[in-house]
Amino acid sequence: MAGIVLNGCPRLEIYNSCFTSNFGEWALGFCGGIYEKDNPISADQNDHPFQSLTSLDLSNRCIHNLINKAFSPIYLPSLSSLNLRGNPLDDNTTSDLTALLKTFTCLNTLEVDIPGPLGESAMKIVESLPGLSLLNGVSATAILESGKCVIDAILQPRLPEWTSDEPLADRVIDAMWSSLMTYRLADEEKIDETSVWYVMDELGSALRHSDEPNFRVSPFLYMPDGKLASAVSFSILWPTKTIQRGDECTRDFLFGIGEEKQRAARLTAWFHTPRGYFINEYEKYWQKMEPTSFVSATMKSLTTSSLLRIDRGVLRVYTDIPSVEELLTRPEFSITTDPKGADIIWTCMQVDEEMRISAGLSDQQYINQFPFEACLVMKHHLAETVQKAHGSPEWFQPTYNLETNLTQVIGDYYVRERDGLDNLWILKPWNMARTIDTTVTGNLSAIIRLMETGPKICQKYIERPALFKGKKFDLRYIVLVRSINPLEIFLTDIFWVRLAPNEYSLDKHSFFEYETHFTVMNYRGRLNNVKTPEFVEEFEQEHQVKWLDIHLRVRKMIHSVFESAAAVHPEMHSPTSRAMYGVDVMLDSSFRPKLLEVTYCPDCTRACKYDTEAVVGGGGSVKGCDFFNYVFGCLFLNETAH
Repeated sequence: MAGIVLNGCPRLEIYNSCFTSNFGEWALGFCGGIYEKDNPISADQNDHPFQSLTSLDLSNRCIHNLINKAFSPIYLPSLSSLNLRGNPLDDNTTSDLTALLKTFTCLNTLEVDIPGPLGESAMKIVESLPGLSLLNGVSATAILESGKCVIDAILQPRLPEWTSDEPLADRVIDAMWSSLMTYRLADEEKIDETSVWYVMDELGSALRHSDEPNFRVSPFLYMPDGKLASAVSFSILWPTKTIQRGDECTRDFLFGIGEEKQRAARLTAWFHTPRGYFINEYEKYWQKMEPTSFVSATMKSLTTSSLLRIDRGVLRVYTDIPSVEELLTRPEFSITTDPKGADIIWTCMQVDEEMRISAGLSDQQYINQFPFEACLVMKHHLAETVQKAHGSPEWFQPTYNLETNLTQVIGDYYVRERDGLDNLWILKPWNMARTIDTTVTGNLSAIIRLMETGPKICQKYIERPALFKGKKFDLRYIVLVRSINPLEIFLTDIFWVRLAPNEYSLDKHSFFEYETHFTVMNYRGRLNNVKTPEFVEEFEQEHQVKWLDIHLRVRKMIHSVFESAAAVHPEMHSPTSRAMYGVDVMLDSSFRPKLLEVTYCPDCTRACKYDTEAVVGGGGSVKGCDFFNYVFGCLFLNETAH
């Protein structure tokens, strides 16, 4: 129909509210209020009605090419306000459009999509059009001072969406993120802060967002007994500006959060922000994450030697770990309670300069930590280390630091949504263990809002893991590091299987079931202990695979992880460091290993409690009570048993 109408009416300038390629003076006059139904042409043909036109709204007119004889300062010398939102303008380059707008010397107010035809940065637009005083309703001075890139003056709210067959509870869970508020509680008994999410009443929830709000809201706890158990929670609302009857009450959803904390991107939790901008930023980031040609270091002969010397006698060990104190029974070692007089410090505490001074430690003492090992044991640093060394290897899921790369997360989410790909993510705190504050979600607003409970990484969830009898599992390996340069690492012959109690499911309601999606049951949930030899035998039968093939892939991956650290952070090397790390691994449905995390001073309760048979390496029986004897023998006596 459009083709017939346009061919039959070649002089048509507007069709179904959209400018045709033939638009000119009449279409501009119609949008400027000069021409209308009752006044289709100028009463005086000699009159120049455009001379006094100051405001022109060309929004959502499907304009592809703005460079037009009629749209010029000759016809529109007084134009001071222009709205170009919603137009592709894809026949014009950014530089051509900027040059055209510069010719309008009176233009001081502009509305345009950002990112869009004039570029991705509000700052650059303001800098290229110095005559502007307002861009998208925001002062040009404020834009330059705050460094804003995306302007959020006129963003459409993100409303809940659901399918007709979606259960009511799932609809509520998806919709709640636009209304939730949060605070964190800490007391003397809990080391980890507890996050509390809540919804305000009808009045509080009706407050809309504004960059320039006139009210503030804050949670307030009243504790009549002075104890948390007696607390009653309130939300306090107070004005921050002079207000008049009839004014809308607004608050800043991101109070205190500026662009240095990714304010524009975080608004995506409540509003539809420009998809093109985020997808473009994601694609640029991904190009840097392509696998790099990483050259493995040439294997050198081992350089470390046994610490035990004839003139030294036994090695004195200071430790604050009860299992080490109890089970390190080899005659070459003796436990001491004096850290100053110890040869080896084996502690679960971080040994920094302050602790060295307070405990009187010397540089000659051996410590179970490497300098800068945070590049492995803190999740955001681990991701950065792996990506610098290998780009995006197959064994490491796409991972983003939410504190710095939220824009790229949103872009990745939009690309997956566009392409119909899996879009389930897991959020993990930088430096917490035991799955504390860890969440599985496919909701973009939830991903963004969960940043409020502390710094996290956002990692692509392994939606199709290998299962054992229908249940999810992961593997804990123990790695011993004698040296970083040259790299000397050892993998224990024994590993442990951690099994989720419930059958695995991707139903949305299951994401809140700890015992379905998580495997660490030592501290919560039902512990499901599986002996490793039995697991391997049954797993091979269930999936018709050889465990040795899987083990070799795991070994290769673990070597790549520590090789990455040695290459990217050579400052880790210390001749007086020896350390033990836990490496958690999951297998996908194709039995390829995926790195989950690396843990400093891992919990070895299970290793010490149970005797087992080694299913890899040299085989043989491994007694739990000898676990630390083997560990210390490897690290300090240059032995390799098990």
